[in-house]
Amino acid sequence: MSSLTLDAAEEIIDAAHKRAQAIGKAVSVAVVDAGGFPIAIRRPDGARPLTPDIARAKAYTAAIMQRPGKMLKKWQESQPVFFSQLSQLPGAAMPIMATEGSVTIKKDGEIIGGLGIAGGTADEDQQIAEEVLQSLGYELEFAAWGGGGPPARAKPRVGEGKPAGKDA
Repeated sequence: MSSLTLDAAEEIIDAAHKRAQAIGKAVSVAVVDAGGFPIAIRRPDGARPLTPDIARAKAYTAAIMQRPGKMLKKWQESQPVFFSQLSQLPGAAMPIMATEGSVTIKKDGEIIGGLGIAGGTADEDQQIAEEVLQSLGYELEFAAWGGGGPPARAKPRVGEGKPAGKDA
């Protein structure tokens, strides 16, 4: 069983901040373990005050729902009452945010955590998360909800299929 270390979380956060700076954004980044518990959260200079909490909720969602937030959007839209009640459950530590910038961290077929990015547009948050995880050797394929069918893929925008970084 793999786990996400503090060093790996900091590597993800550093890469996300570098990518965000390259597009002129100040984003907060949160990395949680598979249970949704925070490993590291960082808000850089210039990031809006609420972004660390948003990033943490996005990371939490990706970890405990075991799917990227973007994959959960259609489910949330079709069952809004169910999703609104998830955040009210006694064991829910954070709101469930089915949105971009919420990406499950998966390595060697195992879900080991969640990544949340907040501070750019929805598309920018998603792009940063996907590019960073792919560049560090994490997997971006997840089985569709309801079983059956091929895995859904969060499509990276650059360098697809090419190793672009070191393993975490």
